[in-house]
Amino acid sequence: MLANKSIVLGVTGGIAAFKVAELASQLTKAGALIDVVMTRGAMEFIAPLTFQALTHRPVVTEMFRLLTETEIGHISLASRADLIVVAPATANVIAKLACGLADDMLTTTILATRAPVLIAPAMEENMLTNTVTQANIASLRERGMVFVESQFGRLASGKIGKGRMAEVDDLMVAIRKIIAQKGDLAGMKVVITAGGTHEPIDPVRFIGNRSSGKMGFALAEAARDRGAEVTLILGPTYLQPPKGVKIVNVETALDMKRAVEGVVADAHVLIMAAAVADFRVEQPAEQKIKREKLDGMDLHLVKNPDILAQVSNPGLVKVGFAAESQDLVENARAKLEKKHLQLIVANNITSPESGFGVDTNKVTLVDAAGNVTELPLMSKREVAEQVLNKVGTLRSSS
Repeated sequence: MLANKSIVLGVTGGIAAFKVAELASQLTKAGALIDVVMTRGAMEFIAPLTFQALTHRPVVTEMFRLLTETEIGHISLASRADLIVVAPATANVIAKLACGLADDMLTTTILATRAPVLIAPAMEENMLTNTVTQANIASLRERGMVFVESQFGRLASGKIGKGRMAEVDDLMVAIRKIIAQKGDLAGMKVVITAGGTHEPIDPVRFIGNRSSGKMGFALAEAARDRGAEVTLILGPTYLQPPKGVKIVNVETALDMKRAVEGVVADAHVLIMAAAVADFRVEQPAEQKIKREKLDGMDLHLVKNPDILAQVSNPGLVKVGFAAESQDLVENARAKLEKKHLQLIVANNITSPESGFGVDTNKVTLVDAAGNVTELPLMSKREVAEQVLNKVGTLRSSS
């Protein structure tokens, strides 16, 4: 979603300027067109050549530099920008922006733009907490500028406190969320489930499955980057969940059912990518079962509720997943009809490149109108985009 987006990256005079090189690199790899504007203070910490090498574009350092023979630099940058990011943002630059000063290329460009502005403060804790700085930040927030909070940690002085610039991953999420405000899912509430469930046998043992949550994570990230407000209901997983979405952690199938029911009432889309256990132990033991006292173990299992089949909100687009080892399309179509879905995503789990725990998937999309679309092997993020494209089509036709 960042492809061909014009982003002005303003770098000011703080030690965190070196971290912004990684931000410029990631944005460029994502396809954005990055124009770096550096203050004099920034050049004391990092050379313009670093950013030019990373972005493959000239770096602006002078107030009255013409971008071409006829373009006025700050006006051209301000008008074509989809977003301006100031990172790191010193107390001095924040103060100048709050007062409306325009005495260098960066502050002039910001004053002249109608694009959203994202600010990542970085300074010593006493400077950050100073009432003047806090008043300046509050003033800029009131004018619509977005701040990525400074973090607690080791500062340039050697002290431990709040004032470190946010990490690059957090900045990337914030940038994507701002750009996504014009995405095709903007204003929509999307609920996604991911991972497996653990059905307890006793306080130590459980019945589970091989689901890692990767497909659900890819869907959550893709929906977030297209502007949706995403709630991710997450079963146990070893993976770090995506940022910028609301996380609801659950363990069992009954936990997941309650969580879905608690958030789906005003949702536009429900995507059940989780591998929910079909059965649970009817009476889990309250204490750990001692191996020495048993020659074997018999478990009485009862069916878990079919969460997706029981959700029936009017206007809700319901998307299910079918992990199959045979008769892929036939089994998927039967599940779609039984659960009253608009779309089901079927994948053959016998393929080594598709299914649980891997980064790729080869799926077939089956919709309620009878359309069957077989997709080639893709990354799970690419599959997620295809699923959301189909969801958009289903919503527009309903």
